Parts: sequence; structure tokens; C-alpha cells
Amino acid sequence: MDKLKLKWKIYISLLIFCGVLLLILWLFQTVFLNDMYKVIRRNELREAVRLVEKNIDSPDLDEVIYRLNSEKSIMVAPTRDFVAPRPPAPSGPRESRLETLTEIKEFKLANGRTLSLTFHAMITPVDATVSTLQMQLYIITGIMILAAVVIALVLSDRIAKPLVRLNERAKELSRGDYRADFAGSGYREVGELSDTLNTAAIELSKVEALRRELIANVSHDLRTPLALIYSHAEMMQDFPEEISAAQVQAIMSETRRLSALVDDLLDVSRLETGTMELRLCNYNLTDSINETVLCLAELLRNDGFTIVFEYAEDVYVTADEAKITQAVYNLLTNAVNHSTADRRIIVRQISLRDGAQYDERDGGVHSGERDTGRSKVRIEVIDHGEGIPPESLPRIWDRYFRADKKPDREVMGTGLGLSIVKKIFELHGAEYGVKTEPGKGSLFWFQLKRPEQPVLGGY
Repeated sequence: MDKLKLKWKIYISLLIFCGVLLLILWLFQTVFLNDMYKVIRRNELREAVRLVEKNIDSPDLDEVIYRLNSEKSIMVAPTRDFVAPRPPAPSGPRESRLETLTEIKEFKLANGRTLSLTFHAMITPVDATVSTLQMQLYIITGIMILAAVVIALVLSDRIAKPLVRLNERAKELSRGDYRADFAGSGYREVGELSDTLNTAAIELSKVEALRRELIANVSHDLRTPLALIYSHAEMMQDFPEEISAAQVQAIMSETRRLSALVDDLLDVSRLETGTMELRLCNYNLTDSINETVLCLAELLRNDGFTIVFEYAEDVYVTADEAKITQAVYNLLTNAVNHSTADRRIIVRQISLRDGAQYDERDGGVHSGERDTGRSKVRIEVIDHGEGIPPESLPRIWDRYFRADKKPDREVMGTGLGLSIVKKIFELHGAEYGVKTEPGKGSLFWFQLKRPEQPVLGGY
């Protein structure tokens, strides 16, 4: 039965249920009817004995005995005067002979005397009743079977059809057709399931679109450095005497670029699976950011970029230095990618004193518990590029998402940078967010808690 369709399982189950009910009805109304009637008459006889015993000294005893005879067909008489009535002979060959129940009971009277009474009850044959019930049961059985078949067909179809439709749509979804519409009707659970599947289809379509975009981005980012490496290697092979330091440096630079791309992919995988652990230490955040800024500024100097780091004091934090440095680097790379004519990027460090909170209007995301009892440091990365379109703002932290999808724009990266930044900040319980104005640029920021005790010196 496990391989049957749901429709037929419901149909068969309802028919079995109906059959069991009819079987019980037949057994109790025909086979066990006579036995049950005898049990009832015996119980009535015992109840009559108790009733007479309760009223044995009552002046209403005769009235009680009269009611027993008229209502229950139980004869009560003194034992010495009792003569059992002769039961009538059966009127037909199929009619059973009358049976009787007799019980003699002695009662102690109030005057000390003993009274012996005989209780006599006749058990009327139920053969005629059984025949009548059988005729009724034939009719009832036919009606119930017909009703059970109709109800089973209607219910099985009503319950199974929405699931069959959802199953067909799910097969389309499994084949990659994310336009499948899961329209659920019939009952609430199917409606909830259809809503869930519709949501899953929408999310899968987004993931598929992002996957295709990732493949395109990765292919583009792999093709360029590989082509440069191959061309330089070919020149070095053909003209070994003309090998220059610039060629070697170009190969090394493109190799580092490929390595960074692979590292991004691995970092996202580790962050998503939760296998990346933090190595917390007290370190000089200001020096770390300054070093990152100087390194990137030197690399981009020939491209006309200027990166300025503004700070008033050295700030120490307890965090994973490598991860925070990676997050800052990704934010700077994002600013570089989205800069336009004004290639000036500002990194600003702001010390927030006790009780200061981030501004909700900054597009902030709070990934840890708020703590108003300790000071914090806020880092801002500001570019003067094209800004982020409002419709793209909620998704900028998603994996593979890139707000700028123009094919003619040279943008390095796979769309993983901000996703990695988000995961790193969440691991640290940091607050982070973005303010943007289309056409004027964006401000990405994050805040870290400072140690309760100032740290002097290095680590």
C-alpha cells in the first residue's frame, strides 16, 4: 500500500473504515442481540430484587410490585403461592421457545418475620425483531456503502489533487524552471506549502541568477590575468635573453590577483559553513588601518587614486586583526571599484565615548548586543562615486551581488567582498551599515568595542 497514490490510499482507508462500522453494526444488531437482551433482563431482575428489598416494610410495597409487573413484565409473588405461568408454544418453525428467569429471595421484616418472594421474568424471543433489523441493515448497508464511495472519491480527489498539482510544479522547479507558480487551494496546509514553495522558487531563481553572474565575473577575472601571464610567459620562452624585471613583476602581480580571488571564494565557503574561527587579540587598529591604506594607495597611485586616512589618536581593540584588516581592505576595494572622476577615498576613524550609539539613519545593522557602558571606535570608508541605487541597497551584503552590472565597466571582484565583510562583522558582534546618495557616493561604516582598560604598546 506504500506505493499507492495518496488518492487511492484515502479512498481505500475510508472504505475500510465504513466496512468496519457496518461489521460492528451487524454483529451487535443481529448476532449478539439475543445475548445482550438476556443480559439486560437479568440486570432488570436484580434491580427489581433490590427495589423490593428497599421497600419491604413500606406501605407502598404493593404499588412497587404492580409497577414492576406492568412496566418491566416482572412478576413478584410469595413463594408459597407462586405458580409459574405456562409459556406459549412457538407460533412458527423459526420462532424460539420462550425462556424464563426465576429468582427466590427471602426478606427480613421489621416484626422479625421472614417473607419469601419469587421474582419471575420472561425473555421474549427476538427473532422477529432480528428479521426486521436485518431488513433495515440491508438498506442501511447499501446507503452507507454508496455514501462511503462517493465521500471517499470526493475527499480523496479534494485532498490529493492540490498535492498532485504542487508535485507537478515541483518537478518543473527541479528541472530549473523557476517560473513555476505554486497555486495552493483546498485547505490551509496546502496553501502554506504552496507559499513556501513559491518563496523557495523565488530564492532559487535569485541564487541561480547570482550563480550565473558569479561564473561570468569569475571567468572575466580569471581570463584577464591568465592571458597576461600566458603572454609574458610566451615572450620569456621565445626571447629568454630579453626577460625583464617588469615581466616578472607582472606575472607575480597577476598571480597574487588570482590567489586573492581563490581566497575570497574559500573565505565565503568557510564563513557560510561556520568553520572559520576568530583569533582575538588586543592590537593597534589605527596602525593596522594605516598600513592597509598606505599599501593600497601605493598600488593605485598610477591610476590616479588618493586614499586619505583621518584619525586623531591611536585606538586599540580586541578583535581578529587579520579578519578586520581583510574587511577594511574589501571596503577600500569596493570604494575603488565604484569611484568615478573624483578618485579621492577617505578613511575616517572616530572615537565614540561611553553611551554613544550608532545612528539608525546610517543604514545600520546591529549584529551583537548593545553595550552603552563601553566606548567604541567607528571606522568610515567614503567614496565619491555613483552611489548605490535604492533598489539595490537591501542586497549589497548578499553573496555575488553587484550593484553595477554594466559590461563595459572594469570592476575587479566577484561580488563576494561585501558578503565577506558582513560575515566578519557578525562574527565580531559589530555594528555596521552604509549611507549612500546616488550620484554623490557612499559611506560604509562599522563600529567595534574598545577594551575596558587601555592597552599600551603592541600586542
